[in-house]
Amino acid sequence: MDVLTDNFSLYGEGFLGTVQLALCSSVLALVLGFLMASFRVAPVGSLRVLGTVWVTVLRNTPLTLLFFAVLLGLPRFGLVLPFQVFAVLALGCYTSAFICEVLRSGINTVPTGQGEAARSLGMTFGQTLNTVVLPQAFRSVIPPVGSTLIALAKNSAIAGAFSVTELLGTYKTLNELGYSIIWSFVWIAVGYLLITLSISALFNVLEKRWGVAR
Repeated sequence: MDVLTDNFSLYGEGFLGTVQLALCSSVLALVLGFLMASFRVAPVGSLRVLGTVWVTVLRNTPLTLLFFAVLLGLPRFGLVLPFQVFAVLALGCYTSAFICEVLRSGINTVPTGQGEAARSLGMTFGQTLNTVVLPQAFRSVIPPVGSTLIALAKNSAIAGAFSVTELLGTYKTLNELGYSIIWSFVWIAVGYLLITLSISALFNVLEKRWGVAR
């Protein structure tokens, strides 16, 4: 218990860093995932190709390698930003590929007749997607989106290796101060558990309110 009480501010800083990183990355992942899912079902061939390439490349690239490419590669092209921003870009883009596929699977559960009926009424593709297809697809993808964002929160631990303030990185300082590495990791695990349980609780509420009735 001493490792927590003696270093509460250090744990708190790491915890808040992880929360901030996970929150910002989740927003980016949801926005990009929605955009790429729209591209993948669009009637325009070039957009479908772009969405497919995005998902194929990012989903099959190790996250650590993506961190190296973003945090160490982009500055070589003159793009210099805080490491926190680079970490958000890496996590958000990587997770967006999985969000895209989750949303696309939800879109595919909507009967094709729904879209055909909307088009027969004169709706554009965008109007059909936003007002007819996505509201129905949203109900079926709530649990998998929640699971994907939980994975994102845990994947944020990689950012600590790139000088980004987050929860797992606190073990380095604690180890240097001579605290038990076992208890250091126990309290780090508790911090991640609080974050993932909070995400799970949020999506449980969303599922009960808007999810598909079982």
